Amino acid sequence: MNLAYLVSHPIQYQAPLLRRIAQEPDIDLTVYFGSDFSTRPYRDRGFGAEVAWDVSLVDGYRHEFLPKVRDTGRTGRLTPLNHGIFSRLRGDRKRPRADVLWVHGYSTANALQGMLAAKALGIPVLLRAEARVMRQTPSAASNAARQAFFAGLPWLVDGVLSIGTLNAEHWRHSLGDAFPQSWMPYAVDNEYFQRRSREARSGRNNLLAEWKLDPARPVILFASKLQRRKRCADLLEAYLRLSPAPGIAPHPYLLIVGDGEERAGLERRSAESGFDSIRFCGFKNQSELPGFFDIASVFVLPSQHEPWGLVVNEAMNAARAVIVSDDVGCAPDLIADGVEGCVFPAGDIDALADALRRVLASPETAEAMGQRALERIRRWDFEEDIRGLRHALSKATGKIDA
Repeated sequence: MNLAYLVSHPIQYQAPLLRRIAQEPDIDLTVYFGSDFSTRPYRDRGFGAEVAWDVSLVDGYRHEFLPKVRDTGRTGRLTPLNHGIFSRLRGDRKRPRADVLWVHGYSTANALQGMLAAKALGIPVLLRAEARVMRQTPSAASNAARQAFFAGLPWLVDGVLSIGTLNAEHWRHSLGDAFPQSWMPYAVDNEYFQRRSREARSGRNNLLAEWKLDPARPVILFASKLQRRKRCADLLEAYLRLSPAPGIAPHPYLLIVGDGEERAGLERRSAESGFDSIRFCGFKNQSELPGFFDIASVFVLPSQHEPWGLVVNEAMNAARAVIVSDDVGCAPDLIADGVEGCVFPAGDIDALADALRRVLASPETAEAMGQRALERIRRWDFEEDIRGLRHALSKATGKIDA
């Protein structure tokens, strides 16, 4: 099975999955990237800082960077823009013809170009994307455009790979109940994050000392881009409501890991509170996060319009309780309220404060939720992804065992 995968650029969460797929003896994977900007230091708009990933994004699987027409060092509908996908799918004396094209996302010129090339060559297309049914009501014009787009999409695509419950609902809503779906859940490298979490314990005291944290006090952790839609301001306000009396800081610490456009405002609000229990830790690389998960009692992602939230998977691999809003895409699949943590209505600061009180009611409560989180995430892994991919390839071609 010659499987071609088309994606905008090397993505840190995808690299270990691609390495795992490449280990399948009967799947010959070639990844085609539109841009290489993420393989070197670049300025991330969301973090508002320069990012240089400290893990390899391209080792362990065959890959090629397509010839460029346009590359601005960021992703958008018209960037990166490349040529050459048709000839690579068609094959020649140096490379075999692709049996299937797998495309990540459907809203870019590159993705549509790849689908059209595969269609012209008679090659089946599988599609994976983070989309879910929108909560907000679109305008009449955008709704009409959306309906027209999805009416034509089945002509280009032979099956979709669903990353979770809300994503599967999106495909049913957009393409109909009968359109072929295969389950390929949004997972991280569980083994890696569990191992790094165990290794982080040896440095716990050093990290606590670095950030001047009393080990007897619980820690609430936020780790994401400081953008408005991540709603870290909601978490800060909920945290301030944990104060037992005016002028007295809450018993837990609040650690905010990340950077972005909202940081200055969050720091001002923190200074206004007068509490010395809030820490702004700045951007931390993926390999550094297990240390912060290790010292945390609970991880919180209060986002709005969050397609999934893979950082939640990471925190659960560290056996940490998690609190997410009901507008975080992974919530229906990974967190049952009161079991692995809590789910609260997005934007409801009082409900978030109550969720914090519930999880931190006692050290035993948070620890038990964290253990259940670890048990749940262990079943949400790359092996499930492999089964789903094989199922989709089998349905599309009949050339491989599901």
